[in-house]
Amino acid sequence: MTAIKHALQRDIFTPNDERLLSIVNVCKAGKKKKNCFLCATVTTERPVQVKVVKVKKSDKGDFYKRQIAWALRDLAVVDAKDAIKENPEFDLHFEKIYKWVASSTAEKNAFISCIWKLNQRYLRKKIDFVNVSSQLLEESVPSGENQSVAGGDEEAVDEYQELNAREEQDIEIMMEGCEYAISNAEAFAEKLSRELQVLDGANIQSIMASEKQVNILMQLLDEALKEVDQIELKLSSYEEMLQSVKEQMDQISESNHLIHLSNTNIVKLLSEIEFLVNHMDLAKGHIKALQEGDLASSKGIEACTNAADALLQCMNVALRPGHDMLLAVKQQQQCFSDLREHFARRLANHLNNVFVQQGHDQSSTLAQHSIELTLPNHHPFHRDLLRYAKLMEWLKSTDYAKYEGLTKNYMDYLSRLYEREIKDFFEVAKIKMTGTTKESKKFATLPRKESAVKQETESLHGSSGKLTGSTSSLNKLSVQSSGSRRSQSSSLLDMGNMSASDLDVADRTKFDKIFEQVLSELEPLCLAEQDFISKFFKLQQHQSMPGTMTEAEDLDGGTPRQHNSGVPLPVSSEKDMIRQMMTKIFRCIEPELNNLIALGDKIDSFNSLYMLVKMSHHVWTAQNVDPASFLSTTLGNVLVTVKRNFDKCISNQIRQMEEVKISKKSKVGILPFVAEFEEFAGLAESIFKNAERRGDLDKAYTKLIRGVFVNVEKVANESQKTPRDVVMMENFHHIFATLSRLKISCLEAEKKEAKQKYTDHLQSYVIYSLGQPLEKLNHFFEGVEARVAQGIREEEVSYQLAFNKQELRKVIKEYPGKEVKKGLDNLYKKVDKHLCEEENLLQVVWHSMQDEFIRQYKHFEGLIARCYPGSGVTMEFTIQDILDYCSSIAQSH
Repeated sequence: MTAIKHALQRDIFTPNDERLLSIVNVCKAGKKKKNCFLCATVTTERPVQVKVVKVKKSDKGDFYKRQIAWALRDLAVVDAKDAIKENPEFDLHFEKIYKWVASSTAEKNAFISCIWKLNQRYLRKKIDFVNVSSQLLEESVPSGENQSVAGGDEEAVDEYQELNAREEQDIEIMMEGCEYAISNAEAFAEKLSRELQVLDGANIQSIMASEKQVNILMQLLDEALKEVDQIELKLSSYEEMLQSVKEQMDQISESNHLIHLSNTNIVKLLSEIEFLVNHMDLAKGHIKALQEGDLASSKGIEACTNAADALLQCMNVALRPGHDMLLAVKQQQQCFSDLREHFARRLANHLNNVFVQQGHDQSSTLAQHSIELTLPNHHPFHRDLLRYAKLMEWLKSTDYAKYEGLTKNYMDYLSRLYEREIKDFFEVAKIKMTGTTKESKKFATLPRKESAVKQETESLHGSSGKLTGSTSSLNKLSVQSSGSRRSQSSSLLDMGNMSASDLDVADRTKFDKIFEQVLSELEPLCLAEQDFISKFFKLQQHQSMPGTMTEAEDLDGGTPRQHNSGVPLPVSSEKDMIRQMMTKIFRCIEPELNNLIALGDKIDSFNSLYMLVKMSHHVWTAQNVDPASFLSTTLGNVLVTVKRNFDKCISNQIRQMEEVKISKKSKVGILPFVAEFEEFAGLAESIFKNAERRGDLDKAYTKLIRGVFVNVEKVANESQKTPRDVVMMENFHHIFATLSRLKISCLEAEKKEAKQKYTDHLQSYVIYSLGQPLEKLNHFFEGVEARVAQGIREEEVSYQLAFNKQELRKVIKEYPGKEVKKGLDNLYKKVDKHLCEEENLLQVVWHSMQDEFIRQYKHFEGLIARCYPGSGVTMEFTIQDILDYCSSIAQSH
């Protein structure tokens, strides 16, 4: 390395008046090893300039060349990467960051140390040294290697101390005072030396002159100490005088403290007595109201409510520590407890009597509702009971056992009351559905147990909520009452022994209104009862209440399951308790609804469409109010049954399509299930207009139309009297017309498919039925086309013996216009026999046959023109003749 330094100094830096102070062999990080040298240099001329120079070996490798130089003042950061571990990598931050890898860590450290020393000596702007060991940042040159290059100048680097601004200013002022300070430095130095000696002498004299002042100061200090001693003696005498006064003041202070403590205790005692009197004293009027208050009148209820609130406040007062030890407090608390127990018992008994009395009054109004499809209004009952709502809240917070007992009694009694009302209500609905007016009159006059309709519909009531079997007397009643307008046909609409041709649309509308009225009556009844329960039993106030009923409680009147301690299982929230109470009170709604749905489905399976729409709408409405309410849950469960009946209706229709049998002696025409699909779709579109469950209908449409397509093709394949193409053409034309009229968006693909099938089978039937009306002429030209296909030129076909002009004329003469018209007339009669009158496709088919015949005619004319040019041979009838023949035939029939 020393030889390289001497070579670089000699060849590169000496010609530029620069001295090389340090060198390091490096290569760029992350690249191929292309070694170069970083050199720290200073100029020999003043002012000194410090640089970092990159030197690289020439491509030929015989000399070094200077590549790039940076001024040291442009260097911002020196990053050694790691101050602890040895690492040859380091970064120099100029305008951009240069990453280097030294050939050895020692070279890197020596180069960084040299940079630090040059920065300390020549630059005011200090460079940041990052991740550099503190041992390298020293002001001494560590070894003689650098000294050999820098010489004695490096020693000056260590001994030199730069002057500050104040020192520079003082030297300049001194030199300005002496004219020869620059020209004759020795004389200037001697002058400064003389002045320094004069100043030293003056300092010594000043010190000697200050000795007298020191002696005077010491005398003054001695006098001050004497004065301090006299002051201390006077202070001691004063302290002895005040000692007696202090004892007297202490006695007065202790006496005042005792007086203040006594006053404080008296005030606190009065405060405690006032607190107990104010908070634990119940007015005599309140006590009388609790003991004797009239719970039947509004004023009495109000007085009892106020008294109960006052009693609750007295009992719930937060006593201070020690109050419960007082005998008067214990006696007052016992009095309050007895008063609470007495009033709670009196209130519970009165409310139980109110429940019974109100229930009897409600039962007396059932007769007027028995012949109408309405439910009795419980609003007066609720209005009267809501007067006791605050007392119920008081009872809930003071005596929960009695509150729970009232709750159970209310549920037990109201469940029986509602069960009678709802069952009678559903009996009327069933009678109206089956149309048995005589039985409805009989129901209004006879006792409930003797009602004939009740006996006949008894089989519909069961725990499962479904029809019990074919032996049900109500099933016989419904079938017999509607037997006059129903047939035993096995068509698509034969659900419940009913025929599409006999089905009265008014019956379906009537059923829809009855079912809607049933739901419309049940919904406000449930909501009103739920709102009343929430307000009366104060179930919306708290999130949980210990000891309430759980979901495991027997809703038929059993007791709740209990822990080993005998305490009922807690309910998760007040909403759960409301739902459980509603479930017990209205336990008959879901079975009755299921029975009614089963009856409606028995009468006519298409009633499931009405029920699905109505039930979906009411479920949606109930869920918007409260998704977890009893009404929403119950209607949701019933909706599952309705949806299941709807799916069964669709499946039965598809099954009946597969069972359709056609007559072998008559035309097929429009298949029954195709016409009935049209009726079903029209009915469903009118029912499901703007309905929430439109998706269910779309799925049903897809299943039905697939079944229709498959079974139309099945019947067409089995048809013997009517051609297959006619069955397919007529029925798919009918399906296409139906879908086009109803515009069912989910069946757009099926509509296109139906149109395509209709078009394809129309064309197939036309070609098959038309056949070859000019049979011999057709055979003749088939032979001509065969010769041309064998390679004979068209104009040379007339030279063939079997296909010359004479043979052509002979064949043409066999088909005069009269024969052609006769053949077309027979064809028209044949088509008329195949097609049915309902679809009215005769003219369409006849027009297509006319077009096909004209196409064959033009084909023959073309062959004559190409194969027999100039022969003058033409057909004995023209296209206009064909049009006239077809028109006259159509008009004559």
